[in-house]
Amino acid sequence: MKYSANWESLDKRPIPEWFDNAKFGIFIHWGIYSVPAYAPKRKDVNSTGEAYAEWYGYMYKDKQKSYCDFHEKTYGENFKYEDFAPMFKGELFNADSWASMIEDSGAKYVTLTSKHHDGFCLWPSSYAWNWNSADIGLHRDICGELKEALSKTDVKSGLYYSLYEWYRPLYLANPDEYAVKHMIPQMKEVIEKYKPSIFFTDGEWDHNSDVWHSEEFLEWLFNESSVKDEIVVNDRWGSNTRSSHGGYYSTEYGEVGFEKELDVSDKRKWEECRGIGASFGFNRNEDFADYLSEKDLIYLLVDTVSRGGNLNLNIGPACDGTIPVIMQERLHQIGAWLKINGEAIYGTRESDLKSDGDYRFTQKEDSLYVIFMGYPNTKTKLSGVFFENVESIGLLGSDLDVTFNDSEEGIEIALPQINVETMPSKYCYTIKIKGKRIIK
Repeated sequence: MKYSANWESLDKRPIPEWFDNAKFGIFIHWGIYSVPAYAPKRKDVNSTGEAYAEWYGYMYKDKQKSYCDFHEKTYGENFKYEDFAPMFKGELFNADSWASMIEDSGAKYVTLTSKHHDGFCLWPSSYAWNWNSADIGLHRDICGELKEALSKTDVKSGLYYSLYEWYRPLYLANPDEYAVKHMIPQMKEVIEKYKPSIFFTDGEWDHNSDVWHSEEFLEWLFNESSVKDEIVVNDRWGSNTRSSHGGYYSTEYGEVGFEKELDVSDKRKWEECRGIGASFGFNRNEDFADYLSEKDLIYLLVDTVSRGGNLNLNIGPACDGTIPVIMQERLHQIGAWLKINGEAIYGTRESDLKSDGDYRFTQKEDSLYVIFMGYPNTKTKLSGVFFENVESIGLLGSDLDVTFNDSEEGIEIALPQINVETMPSKYCYTIKIKGKRIIK
C-alpha cells in the first residue's frame, strides 16, 4: 500500500507485528549531559521535567537555581555546557558488553538516543560538524558500534531522535526552514545509515506537525526508505499528534502529557517509557531509594503488558560508558523472571477478561495466562472465567500439580504449596490454562 502525506492515510499503516510481540525494550539516554550527570531529586521539584538529568544544558542556561548552584560550584561560572563535549570520552564503553547485558534482560529491542535536545549526535552526522561523538569526545560512532553489537543477538536496534534543538540558530530563527534544511535531511541520513527497526521522535511540542513537515517525512519513510516494512514509529510528530496520529501511542512515567489522557480502550498499540530511577540521563544525585525495586519493575512489566502495552525501560550510562551497577542488577533480575515467565509475556495479547488487584491476564492462541501478583496461599476464584474443557493447567517453571474446579461464578484454582526456596520465580507467578474457553 502506498501512503500519502496526510494523517488520514498515514494513520492507516499497521504497526509491524514484531513490535506487539516484543513487549519489552530498553531505552538508552547517553550524551554529553552524562558528564555532569546531575538533576535535583524528583521530590524536590514541582515539574517532573526539572528532574531529568538530560535537560541539564537547558536548565542551566534557563537559570534554574538548583542547576546553577551545582554547576557554578563544580565547574565555575565561565564553564559552558558545550565545554562538556571534550570530556565525554566513554573510555570504558564496550558495545558488545551493552548488547550482552540487554540480551540477558530479556528485552527484544533497544532505542538509543541518537540525538537529544542539545543537538549532539552519537554518529558522524554531516549536519552536526564538531558536535558529534566522532568529531569530539569519544571519537567513535556510537550508533554504528551498538548496531553492530546488537546484530549478534536477537535484539532489534532502534533510535531516538529529537526534532528540535534548544539553541541551533536556524531553529530559533525559522523552525520551518530548519525542518526542511536540517532536521529532515538529518533524519534520512541516520535512518539510511543505520536502518533502525524503531524511530522514536521527541521534542515535537513547540510546533504542530505542519511546521515539522512530519507528514511528508513519514510518506517517504513508509513508501521509499530502506526500512519501510520493518520500521516502527511513535506519535510524537507535532503538538497536535500525541495519542492521535503516527504510530504507537507513547506514555512517559505513566503520563501522556499535554493535558490529554491515553484511552487504551481504542486498541491502538501503546508503550510506556520511564527510567529505573526518576531520570532518563544518569543522575549522580539519585541514591538507592530513588530506584524502582526488582518487584516494582516486574509488576510494572506485567501490568503494562496485560493492558496491551510495551515497556521501554531506560538505562542511563555513566559518561565513561559503564552501566551503573544497580541498573545492571535490575536488568538481570527482570531477565531471570522472564526466563521462567516469558511465555506469558512475549507474543501475547490483551485479554478480554478483567484483571483485579491480585492477578493479570494475557492470552495467546488457545492458552490463557493468569499472572498472580504475589503467591496465593488459598484457592482463587477467577470470576467470569469459564472453559468448555481444560486440556492442561500448570504453574510455569514447576512440575507440581495445579488443581481446579468449575463453579457458577468461574473457575477456581489452587496453586501447589511450594517451599520459598524452591519457588520457580519471584514476585509474580504464572498459571497457564490450555483449553477452549467459553465467553458468556
